Amino acid sequence: MPIYSAEIKIKACEEYLSGNYTQQEICQKYDILYRKDSRSSVIMEWVKIYIANGPTAFTRPKENRSYSAELKRTAVLDYLSGGGSYVDVAIKYNIRSKSQLKRWVLKYNANRELKDYCPNREVYMAEARRKTTIEERKTIVEYCITHNRNYKETASLYDVSYSQVYDWVRKYDVKGEDGLVDKRGHHKTDDELDELERLRRENQRLKRKLEEQDMLVELLKKVKEFERM
Repeated sequence: MPIYSAEIKIKACEEYLSGNYTQQEICQKYDILYRKDSRSSVIMEWVKIYIANGPTAFTRPKENRSYSAELKRTAVLDYLSGGGSYVDVAIKYNIRSKSQLKRWVLKYNANRELKDYCPNREVYMAEARRKTTIEERKTIVEYCITHNRNYKETASLYDVSYSQVYDWVRKYDVKGEDGLVDKRGHHKTDDELDELERLRRENQRLKRKLEEQDMLVELLKKVKEFERM
């Protein structure tokens, strides 16, 4: 779906509420995707948000909002029980966007825990970069690829970071399932290295050897100085 600026959303809402323009005219004016079903059109979604929260609802806040696990569950169950559309429920619980509510519904339907969200970026990212098994990574990559590579939605659904999902999918595209193996801490043998890597490793060995020899020479000098005293 196209991304529209806050300025366009506000103008569209104000022009529709003025009664001087139809939805179709506003869509044509601002190159907005038009739907014949006026009740579910993007214009009506914006108008609902505008009426509930005013024009500031379309401006992105400087900090993310906090959502408790209890609020998430309540909003999700309200939506699933027919309490309204995604937009209606998001407005009712002061949720930032319908896409956020959609992600919670996805997690709930996948039997994944809805957790408290702390807007402190460091805390959130540290929690998101949890350890995963090879089987989990396969499941996550498969979900992401089959859902139009929606990295953000996948990361939210499986409680991992956006960068983790992106990195796993990229490696999977290149090496298949072998690319998902966590090789941190695995020290390759010389036979597993290519020529350049072998030369680099040998260079490091020689460097360490020379450093050790220099240290030995210095130590011998100090021993001799000590013996002369």
